[in-house]
Amino acid sequence: MNDTEQNRLSARAARYARVGTNVGGVAARIAGARLFGKSGGDSANATALTAALGSLKGPIMKVAQLLATIPDALPPEYADALQQLQSDAPPMGAAFVKRRMQAELGPGWAERFAAFDLRPAAAASLGQVHRATGLDGKALACKLQYPDMPSAVEADLSQLQVLFSIHRRMSPAVDLREALKEIAARLREELDYRQEAKHAALYRLMLDGTPEVSVPDVVDSLSTDRLLTMGWLNGEKLLDYKDADLDTRNRIGGAMFKAWWFPFSHYGVIHGDPHFGNYTVRSQPSPDGPVPDGINLLDYGCIRVFPPRFVGGVVDLYQGLLHGERDRVVNAYETWGFKGLSNPLIDVLNIWAKFIYGPILDDRVRTIADGVQPGHYGRKEAFAVHKALKELGPITVPREFVFMDRAAVGLGGVFLHLRAEMNFYRLFNEQIDGFTLDAMAKRQSAALAAVGMVREK
Repeated sequence: MNDTEQNRLSARAARYARVGTNVGGVAARIAGARLFGKSGGDSANATALTAALGSLKGPIMKVAQLLATIPDALPPEYADALQQLQSDAPPMGAAFVKRRMQAELGPGWAERFAAFDLRPAAAASLGQVHRATGLDGKALACKLQYPDMPSAVEADLSQLQVLFSIHRRMSPAVDLREALKEIAARLREELDYRQEAKHAALYRLMLDGTPEVSVPDVVDSLSTDRLLTMGWLNGEKLLDYKDADLDTRNRIGGAMFKAWWFPFSHYGVIHGDPHFGNYTVRSQPSPDGPVPDGINLLDYGCIRVFPPRFVGGVVDLYQGLLHGERDRVVNAYETWGFKGLSNPLIDVLNIWAKFIYGPILDDRVRTIADGVQPGHYGRKEAFAVHKALKELGPITVPREFVFMDRAAVGLGGVFLHLRAEMNFYRLFNEQIDGFTLDAMAKRQSAALAAVGMVREK
């Protein structure tokens, strides 16, 4: 075994220990509570689990965020707490940053910038962002990956295999085996910043005709597999506008809708991580002060390119629910990969589908939750699905469904906090007007080829 392999093995072993120590006790309490018929949802345990995962950074934290959106994967109190993780991971210190930058760009790395702020502007689960200035005076955002993340990913995925096997033995309503395959594929992909650079280029191409959304350009000469340098986009936090006037909130909400649904309906591509830290609100100057006129889309690590048939299934399910065409609904579920569909099981799936699709089935101006309190949004539907699947299930969640569901729930959360009041039905129908599988497939192939990407089989 060479030194590199030994170092990776050591890093992975250390990661196993940290995951086991920080998370194991809390996970055992969840499992034990469920095993003995208790609710498993005490807020102290939920807070402890959130703190443990946040301190670990890395994939285990991202998985926690994902599991929080899947009915039955976690008790409600835990799901609520884990959704707060977002991008609050502790940052690397200045000395660490210097070593990491030298590892990526060499000993003279600092000479390649006019300025580089060693204090992070943002810290997330797999890396952190630093402000810098290029030698040409251009404002830059440098996304630097935390050390030993490949070892962390593999260690955490191995641990998740164990945790998911325990989950299956607890008679869950949802079988997460296929979900784990999707989680593994996306996490490994997120480690490759060259791939993320292609994702950013893809979004620049797809949203070129959407002035409400800004996409940064990539500086290839200052990017590596573990360092991604892009142009800095000025903007304010999205949540800073939650109490703005309704017209402003709606303008931001409309830009968010297009940023998500246009790439999906026209190219079969989704942004799988629509949380608040991945967007900022941009403004234009005016005599009365800055006027918000759109959003900046900042992060491209979690991007999912779907086969055209999956996108067709999304449209078919929508049309089937809208017009009461049950055969079309069933065909959509089968297209996505759901197996063993009985009539009772279809009825259960429709509970969740009507919740996710609800705002775009309703031809009127409304909020996304339509009067439901933020803390209860989707809770009633998730409980109904859980109760029914306990009798009919377990049901295996197809892997392609995982990030679609996560993104839809996450996007709904953004609209929920913005309190936007829009006609989501009309916004959605504008995106699918004239939709055909052949046309979308051709656009997708051309766009992927233009940025050097190949859609996975």
